[in-house]
Amino acid sequence: MAQDEAARKKPAGIGQTGVIDLFGLDPKTGEVLLVMHEPRPWDGSELQLFQLQEKFNAYVSFLLDGELAEAHPELAGKNARIELRCATMPEARALDLLSAIHDQLALQDIRVEVLVQEKAVVATAL
Repeated sequence: MAQDEAARKKPAGIGQTGVIDLFGLDPKTGEVLLVMHEPRPWDGSELQLFQLQEKFNAYVSFLLDGELAEAHPELAGKNARIELRCATMPEARALDLLSAIHDQLALQDIRVEVLVQEKAVVATAL
C-alpha cells in the first residue's frame, strides 16, 4: 500500500518531462490514453514551451518506440490519445506549438486533445 501511495505522490505536470502523469485504457473509446497536466498558468516562456515539447516527445516515444508494447502487450496496436489538461487556456505561442504537435501526431494516428479546466469566475455588478 505504501508503494501505491508513493506512486500517487510522484511529481507530475509538464515540468516533469520524463514522467507519464496518467496512463490507462479509455473504456468508452478503447483508446490507450496518456494524460499530461499543466497546473501552472501559461506565461509564454521559452522554458514552459520547451517542457511541453519534451513531455510530448516522451509520450510519443513511449507509444511508438516499443515501450508500450513491451510493458503492456495487450494494448499493442490500439489507437492512442494524448490529453493535455491545463489549468488555464494556453496562450498564443503554446497554441501554435500544440497545433503543430496535433498535425504531426495525426500522421501517426495519435489523437491530441487539450482540455482547459479553468474555474468558473463569478462576476457581480456594482
